[in-house]
Amino acid sequence: MSESSSAIKERFVSHAPGHWSAVTPAMWSDWRWQQRNRVTTLAGLEDRLRLTSEERAGVLLAGKKLALAVTPHYFNLIEPDNPNCPIRRQVVPRIEEGYDSPHDMADPCGEDSSMPVPGLVHRYPDRVLFLVTDRCASYCRYCTRSRVVSGVGEQELHTDFEETFRYLETHTEIRDVLLSGGDALLLSDARLEAILSRLRSIKHIEFLRIGTRVPIFLPQRITPELCAMLRKYHPLWMSVHVNHPRELTIEVRDALGRLADSGIPLGNQSVLLSGVNDDVDTMRDLVHKLLLCRVRPYYLYQCDLIRGSSHLRTSVAKGIEIIEALRGFTSGYAIPQFVIDAPGGGGKVPVNPNYVVSHDQAKIVIRNFEGRIFEYPEPIATRVTNHHSAELVTA
Repeated sequence: MSESSSAIKERFVSHAPGHWSAVTPAMWSDWRWQQRNRVTTLAGLEDRLRLTSEERAGVLLAGKKLALAVTPHYFNLIEPDNPNCPIRRQVVPRIEEGYDSPHDMADPCGEDSSMPVPGLVHRYPDRVLFLVTDRCASYCRYCTRSRVVSGVGEQELHTDFEETFRYLETHTEIRDVLLSGGDALLLSDARLEAILSRLRSIKHIEFLRIGTRVPIFLPQRITPELCAMLRKYHPLWMSVHVNHPRELTIEVRDALGRLADSGIPLGNQSVLLSGVNDDVDTMRDLVHKLLLCRVRPYYLYQCDLIRGSSHLRTSVAKGIEIIEALRGFTSGYAIPQFVIDAPGGGGKVPVNPNYVVSHDQAKIVIRNFEGRIFEYPEPIATRVTNHHSAELVTA
């Protein structure tokens, strides 16, 4: 192994089995065992972490808002004595989840109002969001769909699969279907294949996508059998969700590698979160590690205005600052698009640093990442004389 390859491998570590030291390797690598042994209670947390009073109160609230669940794999990434641990802030409830800011919304992306049939969101002209389950491997405390996932929210998800397929068959403008929920990769191989196969039978659907956090929360789920099944339904793309470089463990890297080896293009969607990834060094490390895992940083989201998430939200200016600090200082492949999902259902709106100094009919004046100024001339409109027009008419 070369020195550079060795240095790359050292950036990825395993935390297994951590708190579960008595578990056999076979059990640990079984994704169903991981699911059955998730930490889901206050007692389970307190056996392994030193909780703050804010966290303890948040756990008691979680049973009425968004369930607590953390897989053993992901739980081992949490620093037991650090309440500011960036992994911990994502999955351990806090009392602040019970506080609503004036701008908070139950459905910040306006999905419910764009649902022509139960469980199908048709907000963009040519693509739809298909909610196939309301369960996740672990529950992010900033979840956009906290109203419907985990089984304790204020709404229940009642996807009508047959009505959804009929809608897709009759709406020929739809060419792109995104499976989400909840997390589609929690379905059994057979159930997921039944959905993919039915979608593939609809001629005008060109490609399929899966949005998932399972490879990060539950990398054991990415089995060779799952990958062999998925590769039958190309073109199939996958968007994963990594927020912090420590989430990219050896197990996660290898799971992502199995997906990439199966021909599945991988993109990452991060959410900008206070105390998690809202600094340039963390984000730079994250995007570089993603590329090492063959994952293209795709979106960096401004945190949605979901109820109880104000303690995790940052300013929009912070996101712009991070993108500007990446642009020109690292590979273009490593730079995600910063977006705001416009509140109320406006869709994703790109937000970029301002590189345009001025713009008129003659030229555009721009600055580069170093602050240097450049001019680019606009094309000069040519006018066809009456004489030339006459020649064209008589020719």
